[in-house]
This record gives sequence, C-alpha cells and structure tokens, in this order.
Amino acid sequence: MPSENTFRICVLPGDGIGIEVTAAAVEILGAVSRRSGEFGLDFQNFAAGAEQYLASGVAMPEESWRAAEEADAIFLGAMGLPRVRYEDGTEITPQLDLRFRFDLYAGVRPVSARRGGPLVLRDSRADDVDFVLVRESTEGLFASCGKGEIIADREARDTLVITRERSRQVFEFAFELARSRASAGGKSKVTLVDKANVFSSMAFFRKVFDEVAATHTDIETERLYVDACALDLVRRPWEFDVLVTENMFGDILSDLAAGLVGGMGFAPSADIGDSRAVFQPAHGSAPDIVGKGIANPTAAILSGAMMLDWLGRKHQLSSCLDAGRLIEEAVEQALQGGTEAFSSTAGMTQRVMDAVG
Repeated sequence: MPSENTFRICVLPGDGIGIEVTAAAVEILGAVSRRSGEFGLDFQNFAAGAEQYLASGVAMPEESWRAAEEADAIFLGAMGLPRVRYEDGTEITPQLDLRFRFDLYAGVRPVSARRGGPLVLRDSRADDVDFVLVRESTEGLFASCGKGEIIADREARDTLVITRERSRQVFEFAFELARSRASAGGKSKVTLVDKANVFSSMAFFRKVFDEVAATHTDIETERLYVDACALDLVRRPWEFDVLVTENMFGDILSDLAAGLVGGMGFAPSADIGDSRAVFQPAHGSAPDIVGKGIANPTAAILSGAMMLDWLGRKHQLSSCLDAGRLIEEAVEQALQGGTEAFSSTAGMTQRVMDAVG
C-alpha cells in the first residue's frame, strides 16, 4: 500500500463512554480499511479530557496537541464530566479548544432517519428526514468561552461575536454542501436560522448570508427565526436540506434534531476547517452508564464514516469514499434488528462488523 494512502488518525477517547464507543468505531474503521486494501489508517491514542485534568492539571497535554496538529484527522470520543469543573464553574471542554485552535468553523450535524432506527414522529413523512445542520463553531456566544465576566457577584456577562469573514466561510461551506447533496438527490436548499428581528449581531449575520446567497443563485434559500425553526423542526423536518446558524443556536437545535431520529446515540458530528477536521459522536460522556456495556456506538461509528468521506474528498481517494458508504450501509443493515440491535455496545458493534463482511 502506498504510504501516501496511509492516514495518521489522532484518537482522543476522552472520558466516560467516549472510551467505549471510540473503541467500537476504531474496530469498524480498521475493518473497512483492511477490506478495501487501498488505504490504511494508523490510529494513535492520546490523553485528553476531564480525567486527564484531574490527574495532571492539564486537560490536553502538549504531546496530544502535537499529535493533533500532525495528524491527517482527529477522532474524538467524548470529553467532560459534570463533577470536574474549572474555578469559574464551567466544565472541562478540550473539544472546544480544538475548534478554536484549529479554526474548525463548520460544525456539521447530519440528521437522517434510518430504517430500523427509532423515530418519534408519527407522520409517515418522518421516514424521509434527511438534513444537515451546520453551526458556526468558533464564534457566536461560544466566543466568550472562558472569557465571561462576573461583576461583584451581582451580574454576569458573556459576549456574542459575529465577524464577516468567519460568517462568510461557514455560509460558503453550507452552500457547497447543499450543492454536493443536490448531486445525490438532495433538495438544493439552504435555510438560515437567526434572530435578526431582535439582535443587531444577527441582522449582520443575515446581511452577510444574503451577500453570499447572491453568488449561489442555483441554490434555493430560506430564512427562519430560531424560535420558528425549533417549531418547524418538529412540524416539518422532512422539508429541510442544509440549515446554517450561529454557534449556540446550532448547539441547541442539533440536539432537538437528534431527538427526531432516535436520540444522541444516533447523532454523528464533525468540526471542519480549511485543512483540519475533528470527528466525534455528538453525545456526552454519560458517566452514569460507564462500564454497563449499554452505550450506543452508532453515533461514533457514523462519525467514522464521516471521517472517511472527508479524507476521501480531500485526497481524491475513491476507496475512502466507498468505505464511508459501506459503513453507512452496514449501520442501516444492523439496525434492522430493531431496538435489540443497539441495546448493547458489543452487540451493535458486532452487527455492523458482520454487515461490513
């Protein structure tokens, strides 16, 4: 196998069930790589997270940062524990530090109804839910992460930041994503989600969106206030294609969207920049179920498929793209077993392995 087709993957299992679901995803990724024979994946585990902070006082050691910088992609499990907090009361979140340090401005959350997966909406059209929520991942209200101000124990302030350049980047990403999805039968539509009727920052966000949209006239556009969008995600989710929004709005709406298609155990995600990307299940570390063998690995496995798709597109390697699709198809097949399929970590992992062949 040519060395240029072997990709270094920095693996950050993190905390809680992150360790368990990461192991499952790595097993599947290794299997599809070997089955392909056209590319290789060199997995290297590194420390990061709340337990690491407890042990050393540093949430992500310099060795882990160097590995992340040098890797072709970063795969993350879950980080943070409710009982481990900084002095200001916030949780340990190296996953946010990765976004800021590597300019991973596009937070990508695919939301897709899967045959055999649990759906909460009774409308038969819920079977057709297939959209992607893109959140700007380095600004918005999250720009205040670690920088909030508490004044004399009477008042607290966090500042929401919107810049033209970062907004333009994430909007361009959303339109290109919609165009790519259209070539595969998507709806060719981008929906902006904001609160432009109240906040000047959001009005500016919409202004930049309109400017970018004017250069993509082949893509349909829609504009919704965030409260109306929350309603429509329940009332008509099958009508969406690509939604793009501010960081905090996206954080909230993406969890709501995950609930439509089975919950956080079915929610893969990626944070993508111009040259680097992190892939991780959208769920947390769930310390209450650690060691019980019941963590659903589906989101982590599908995040692995997203990683292969990104590597394949970046390096124009069709074998990576094919392997990503194989994982998607294997998950669909595994879910035909109903709720029993994903009731145990080992059981779901084995079902996907069997489907991969």
